[in-house]
Amino acid sequence: MNITREQVDALNAIVKVAITKEDYTEKVEKVLADYRKNASIPGFRKGAVPMSLIKKQYEKAVMADEVNKLLQDSLNNYLVEEKLDILGNPLPKMTEDFSWDAEQLTFEFELGLAPDFKVDLAAKNNVVEYKIIADEALLNEQVERIQKQYGKLIPQDVVAEGNEVKGTFTNEEKGINNTTVVTGDIFKDKKAAKALIGKKIGDVVTFKTKGLFDDDHKLMDYLRVAHDDVHGLDIEVNFTIEGIDAVEKAELNQELFDKLFGEGVVKSVEDLKAKIKEDAEAQFAQQADQKFLNDVTDFLIESTKFDLPAEFLKRWIQTVGENPLTAEQAEEEFAKSEKGLRYQLIENKVITENDLQIKFEELKDFTAGLIKSQMAQFGQLNPSDEEVDGIVARVLSNQDEIKRISDQVMSQKMISLFRDKVKAKSKEVNYQDFIKAMYGEN
Repeated sequence: MNITREQVDALNAIVKVAITKEDYTEKVEKVLADYRKNASIPGFRKGAVPMSLIKKQYEKAVMADEVNKLLQDSLNNYLVEEKLDILGNPLPKMTEDFSWDAEQLTFEFELGLAPDFKVDLAAKNNVVEYKIIADEALLNEQVERIQKQYGKLIPQDVVAEGNEVKGTFTNEEKGINNTTVVTGDIFKDKKAAKALIGKKIGDVVTFKTKGLFDDDHKLMDYLRVAHDDVHGLDIEVNFTIEGIDAVEKAELNQELFDKLFGEGVVKSVEDLKAKIKEDAEAQFAQQADQKFLNDVTDFLIESTKFDLPAEFLKRWIQTVGENPLTAEQAEEEFAKSEKGLRYQLIENKVITENDLQIKFEELKDFTAGLIKSQMAQFGQLNPSDEEVDGIVARVLSNQDEIKRISDQVMSQKMISLFRDKVKAKSKEVNYQDFIKAMYGEN
């Protein structure tokens, strides 16, 4: 057997694999001998079927199978030995005059090669690393929410100012059908708030969405409208009243504090706000980190220039699914996946050049942290090490879970690396301003 490579250009190559009869004859003969031992053909005793008959029936198929195995093994070994970084899989080139009876069988494969490029993490950029602050307005809002949540609901027959009104927003044309609870103070349009006053269960109030809230994003929460649809949304929605409650707010006393955080952890309203601030900003930090990672990703894709073996990849895309694609369909799929492929190549280079590795102990520690956090949400604040270790072992016995958690750990490593090496601007914002920045709004 002989393998040669022709370099078409920097991103494309053709590998030729020449196989002679000596390379596969012995294996074919062995398989045919096994067939003969077990063949049951009328007129012959088992194991006594003439080899000529066995060859006539099976030789071509066996030969094709053995040659294909040899091809795959030799081609894979060649790619490893030559350290060729390929994209997709080798594509066989069809030869019109190919014959299985030839003394030498020659197969050709097209290769798409990964490009050579450099990643400059320190390049000039417009990336902003946000620190989200829980401001006084948010803290006051959360304190009031807690008071209402742990307060007493008193059913009412008629809507009065300050009542909580449960109902369903609907609009058939936009497919809106969302049950929620509203209070008059959520509306920017004071006429909308007044429209609820005096209404009873079963009444329907019609609202115009344009200018209904002080922030169009609230339409996402109350109407379950997608972000792309909220800006300037100008339709009418019906709100069918299903429940009316007056809220007697819970007192901000030690009994409430102990119920929320455990005995003696919080002792005053100031402590309560500090706890809310700590918890909120921890959650905000996760969102800010994700935006930072996304923005650095976009920056690296934009600033790292390299060519791809595009025509090869489009042909390869045509072949990889259960059903072959047309050239036009493959073109569309390539356009959809190109950005992801570029970042995958960039990410792999960043990981390799900065020796970002994940150790099993890191996976265990990260998983333990996740489990403790989840248990705390259900009131288990001090689980034993044995209990946590047992759950960790069960989670990490699942390969899908290992992959999912490994991705999370690697994301954290990438964020730490980018924070250290990418020259981003730092900016403190409140949560509302962060939401606007996240969606590219001023």
